[in-house]
Amino acid sequence: MVSRTVCIAQDPDADALLSTDDFALLVGMALDQQFPMEHAFRGPQKIADRMGGFDIRKIAAADPQEFEELAATPPAIHRYGRSMGRRVQELAHFIIDNYDGDTSALWTSGDPDGKELLKRLKALPGFGDQKARIFLALLGKQEGIEAKGWREAAGAYGEVDSRRSVADVTDAESLAQVREFKKQAKAAAKSK
Repeated sequence: MVSRTVCIAQDPDADALLSTDDFALLVGMALDQQFPMEHAFRGPQKIADRMGGFDIRKIAAADPQEFEELAATPPAIHRYGRSMGRRVQELAHFIIDNYDGDTSALWTSGDPDGKELLKRLKALPGFGDQKARIFLALLGKQEGIEAKGWREAAGAYGEVDSRRSVADVTDAESLAQVREFKKQAKAAAKSK
């Protein structure tokens, strides 16, 4: 049973879906690239609105071209709606094939430690090292997973009271703080 209260999308309906559906939270994370984070995490709600609900099996079974169109229809789920629509379906197939459609099994099956959980996240379509570490931190900080060593596996994203990623967004204020951190990090990288 999911028992978190997420406030990442900054939209009541979208955040309610993220709070109650593990696959929606995973999809939001998948969409969080080259797109403002709160808009990325609104993507699952857009899919739900267009499909009459958010169902991993319906998403996986949807005609790929029709699903791409659904994802790209304005307002699109992402600035690259079609390719991200394909990614969402790839994720759905992966979770169904590897975890029998139970997204939470990704972090609960076999009681994985942080290192194993990071390995599982990196195996997801479209999840590289950084995205996997951020989602691991999100699970630890907002889902309350207690995988041994999760903070170490998440690296800097697992730091207590940090404001460096979506894992730290719990309201409008923390969203602004994360944006400021990213802005400063980008400026520091440019000045090198």
